[in-house]
Amino acid sequence: MAIILKSQKELQKMRRAGRLVAECHALVRGVLKPGITTLELDSLVAEHIKRQGGTSPFLGYAPPGMTPYPASICTSVNEVVVHGIPGPRVLQEGDIVSVDIGVTLDGYVGDSAWSYPVGRVAPHASALLEVAEQCLWAALKEARANQRLGDLGAAIQGHAKRHGYGVLREFGSHGVGRRMHEDPHIPNYGTAGTGLRLRPGMTMAIEPMVTEGDYRVAELDDGWTIVTIDGKLSAHFEHTIAITPDGAPEILTQRVE
Repeated sequence: MAIILKSQKELQKMRRAGRLVAECHALVRGVLKPGITTLELDSLVAEHIKRQGGTSPFLGYAPPGMTPYPASICTSVNEVVVHGIPGPRVLQEGDIVSVDIGVTLDGYVGDSAWSYPVGRVAPHASALLEVAEQCLWAALKEARANQRLGDLGAAIQGHAKRHGYGVLREFGSHGVGRRMHEDPHIPNYGTAGTGLRLRPGMTMAIEPMVTEGDYRVAELDDGWTIVTIDGKLSAHFEHTIAITPDGAPEILTQRVE
């Protein structure tokens, strides 16, 4: 495992990348309504990233043995947990859609996902969104110097479990910086007091993926789309953060209006 601690100069670059990610989410919030397609969301974000001099680390991303990812963002609707590919799908009243956006700017990456209601959603969908977002904030409370990776996963898993929800095992949080995925891998479940100690200068994308039912998932034939095995809803929230010398983490993808 190779943990890359970031200098203040590097953190400043990551702040700019994170700010651009946050701007993209603000654009999505501004247009998201029943009748829009996921491809329209992708085009909107891709154009803004390009205008600001950035690129998407998602577009063309290809781990060994996988087909390159064909879009600039991920749009995961309802039972799709992560890696939903934008296309002609029209969002309907009552859907929930997780929009995952990454930006590379001046050599550094910002990464943030947010799950949004489309119009008015059912109470059970609204409850899932609320708890899944709370899982993110519960993890960020533990993201302090000298805490351990297991503290983050335990906070996510514990909060989800108290509300009767599942947490994905196959995918987790991760380090981020010059590359979209850096060490360490951070499970979104686990035991408090275990794992690597957090150090100032560590930068991570913390991303709980919470399911309404069974936490097990399946991959569709496109090689990317991950769905809940029981067809129930899921939600995904993510911020890129930096561990500070003392106190709360710095959120590098902080929401902008």
